[in-house]
Amino acid sequence: MKKVLIKNAKIVNEGKIFEGDVFVEDGIIAEISDSISAKSPDVHIFDAEGTYLLPGLIDDQVHFREPGLTHKESIETGSKAAVAGGITSFIEMPNTLPQTTTIDLLEEKFQIAGETSYANFSFMFGGTNDNLEEIEKIDPKKVAALKLFLGSSTGNMLVDDEKVLEKIFKKSPVLIAAHCEDEETIRKNLQECVERYGEDIPMELHPKIRSADACYKSSSKAVSLAKKTGARLHVFHISTAKELSLFSSKKALKDKKITAEVCIHHLWFNEKDYASKGTMIKWNPAVKTEKDQKALLEALLDNRIDVIATDHAPHTKAEKKNVYTKAPSGGPLVQHALPALLQMHHQGKISLEKIVEKACHNPAILFQIEKRGFIREGYKADLVLVDLNAPWAVQPDNIFSKCGWSPFEGVTFKSRITHTFVNGKLVYKNFKHQPFLKNAERLSFER
Repeated sequence: MKKVLIKNAKIVNEGKIFEGDVFVEDGIIAEISDSISAKSPDVHIFDAEGTYLLPGLIDDQVHFREPGLTHKESIETGSKAAVAGGITSFIEMPNTLPQTTTIDLLEEKFQIAGETSYANFSFMFGGTNDNLEEIEKIDPKKVAALKLFLGSSTGNMLVDDEKVLEKIFKKSPVLIAAHCEDEETIRKNLQECVERYGEDIPMELHPKIRSADACYKSSSKAVSLAKKTGARLHVFHISTAKELSLFSSKKALKDKKITAEVCIHHLWFNEKDYASKGTMIKWNPAVKTEKDQKALLEALLDNRIDVIATDHAPHTKAEKKNVYTKAPSGGPLVQHALPALLQMHHQGKISLEKIVEKACHNPAILFQIEKRGFIREGYKADLVLVDLNAPWAVQPDNIFSKCGWSPFEGVTFKSRITHTFVNGKLVYKNFKHQPFLKNAERLSFER
């Protein structure tokens, strides 16, 4: 499928929606016009009438669990779920087994992805208290970013040596992406709950243990350190209204040195959902109040928050069904992120143009990803067709993540991803993956 013509689509791109055709040749968008005719018989034509054409989503935070934790997910299964959800490129996290904290281990992950991934890929390098020499070896053109856990989570890569932390902020050759929760505050809150309840702490106390104060204390510290050192900082999964004061809407994204991300689960769920969902919506940072949830959406719309991501972090059902202290945090989200955002569009909460800006354009700008994230001539043909009027229900038999469950089970979404193209090749169509093509590419960066 070297030549593809998508006709009669409603194209959502760069703040506009317009009808047109898109011609793709050798994986590159060759032409965008009101009307394009097939110039040879070897052109594969897709009539997109009635559907919307979006750039493929770029998810800047996923955990695909390979190597070492592949009973939960693998790069193959996670990327299959991703393309089913319209995500054509992902950036994966370093808290695997072994942790991705040396250049050699990082390259091993790239090799695995090159053999098995359905979506384009990059990986974050993991920072620790003792690997500054490895951090300085990072090639900015080949590696997405440096991930720092300033609060412990799955894999416990906590960086808590303040002298080392400042050196990392000064010397990192790439953007720093940080998980911000204050460890001392969390430990104190957890100990108080264990003393009162034992191991089986009520789930609704999760946002009290991993509290708004814990988030703000850590995020504000990271922002202060970035300002002091001049580091480029991206704060992952903001979950509280309180933290939003740390971020500005006054500058264009390309001019910001400090940026923020919100995840789907913090936009969709709030603390009222713990009663029905329990540990299945246990995340770090925690899903918090309805007030926080509304404030996050407002900040997304007014550009204090720059990017939407998933923090896809699957665990098995058996693992999640443990008591509070033993149930791991995280859940599968890549397949249902775009349908959830489109549902929010139907509810009048967010425009299609804003979804594309935050989930496609801005990750490409923020990470300086080469020729992706937009529908532009000369760019890679990572494209998604969505039908806004094709309801479907999330059920175990249509979930592609290896863990086999979703926090959205039972939800009927109004919109469906009908086709996903990666580098001009059709990889997914109406709940079915196409034969594996091994055409996904390693992301490159214009730095």
